Amino acid sequence: MATLRIEGGKRLSGCVAVEGNKNSALPLLAACLLTDEDCVLTNVPKIRDVEVLAQLMTGLGATIDGIGTTTLRVKCLDVTTDRPDPALVGKLRGSVLLLGPLLARRGSARLAPPGGDFPTRRTLSTHLQALAAMGAVLLDEPGHALEVPWGLAGASFYLDEASVTGTETALLAAAAAKGHTEIRHAAMEPHVVELCRFLRGMGVGIAGEGTSTLRIDAPQRLRGTSHRLDGDYVEAGSWGVVAAITGGEIEVTGARAGDMEVVAAPLRKMGLKCSWDDNRFIVEPSALAAARRITTGLWPGFPSDMISLVTVLATQADGRTLVHDWMYELRLFALEQLSGMGADLFLCDPHRIIVSGASRLRGKPLDTRDIRSGMALIAAALAADGESHVGPLETVERGYGSLVERLQSLGANVERMESAGHP
Repeated sequence: MATLRIEGGKRLSGCVAVEGNKNSALPLLAACLLTDEDCVLTNVPKIRDVEVLAQLMTGLGATIDGIGTTTLRVKCLDVTTDRPDPALVGKLRGSVLLLGPLLARRGSARLAPPGGDFPTRRTLSTHLQALAAMGAVLLDEPGHALEVPWGLAGASFYLDEASVTGTETALLAAAAAKGHTEIRHAAMEPHVVELCRFLRGMGVGIAGEGTSTLRIDAPQRLRGTSHRLDGDYVEAGSWGVVAAITGGEIEVTGARAGDMEVVAAPLRKMGLKCSWDDNRFIVEPSALAAARRITTGLWPGFPSDMISLVTVLATQADGRTLVHDWMYELRLFALEQLSGMGADLFLCDPHRIIVSGASRLRGKPLDTRDIRSGMALIAAALAADGESHVGPLETVERGYGSLVERLQSLGANVERMESAGHP
């Protein structure tokens, strides 16, 4: 494992281009298993989670060219097993997206408990509910074992929560199910919409993307297709916070204006000078002020993936801000480490934290527990006086490609340190 040594107090400025949306790359890659024809994905983020899913799919019989690059060419003439590698599944929550394609191509799926961020706090009940509605039967085996004795069949059902990966799991299965499917209380995030567009390119009839009701008609045969991923708006917002918290300025390219508006709204409430158009997000040096209250929400509400970064930014804003993430409590727990850096925090409960600023932060060792809070702690260390060591770095690299090199390009004094203590 590696840590990131950070000498804080440097103003970061420059330009960064974001790659494709991580949260789109995983379901689109899994969708390639639905057909035996060629699929091509471009603008794919060069991150660890994509590499893990590609390795899982290779183990299932797929041929994937370009792993580690921004262009992946996928072909799966035959799915050779219904049991993805349990060790790799344990590294990636997104491995749950293989359930639908496996049921479609093999008639069964045997998935070990998925890992990733907060594995014990994020259940698969919505995913399994959707698959059961389309004919899947749970087997009395360890992990998540299912079969479809009569094949996947279209159905009409209401999801018990608007889960993003739950909706995507339902979409992937419905794309290969016989008959018409209607999914109500579906997630509306941009990456769900992007999966709908990709499946339409494979020949699936889909209506209602971007709304809470999706209607799907599977074709007789799914075909191959090509697709360029939309830019990652969470990554764009992350780089904006990194520049803002150090008093710098940045131009981030690659994300869509409509997505950036949602991310930027709370940042503007904090006094951040930022602007956006299609393909550019610009942050200028700003005098930050407390926003009183910032709350996450289902799209088009403020995304939970940004809440850790906004919490760190609030430590540098004058006044008191209540941050409320009703979705994932462990992200806020991870940020308690900021208190040891000199931040003034009060954790009300697992979902709410009060930040009083502005505080002068000082460097210290920091523990990355998930992708987003890990990136937030790196931002805090960049703004702090003195030296910090943030690790494991691999946790953050699951969602941010070429992280060290991009920080250095903005002027950060950072160095990757391997576990033996040598760069």
